[in-house]
Amino acid sequence: MAQTPFKDYPLSQTQAIVWNDMDALQHINNTVYFRYFEDVRVVMLEELKVFEHVKRHNVGPVVASTRCDYRAPLVYPDTITTVSWVENVLEKRYTMKYEIHSHNQQRCVAEGEALIVYCDFKTGKSCAIPEDTASQLQRYVK
Repeated sequence: MAQTPFKDYPLSQTQAIVWNDMDALQHINNTVYFRYFEDVRVVMLEELKVFEHVKRHNVGPVVASTRCDYRAPLVYPDTITTVSWVENVLEKRYTMKYEIHSHNQQRCVAEGEALIVYCDFKTGKSCAIPEDTASQLQRYVK
């Protein structure tokens, strides 16, 4: 997609639309967009080795809230690129921003965000983001 330089975003995930994700109204169901957000978020968590940290320390990120603004429907067949970046890194939380771009439509079809809070899974309470993770998050800030 010539109009959107995806290299300008710290995170991106390109994938084909799945026919089975369409609903009775013949467009991709609104809930699937959150899976696209999750797909790019997992890319970052893997790069940060967060899952390894969770296994060792039982501390990790949870999605405290999320939202999506739909700009245009997605229809099979299509390929999308979901881009993401981090904002507002604080002691216990950060915000992830998302955009989903349709290759067929050559435009952004959805924008969203998620509030990510770190949690101590033993106590069920929020906790500080591990120092190493917090410093590495800075490379995803746009």
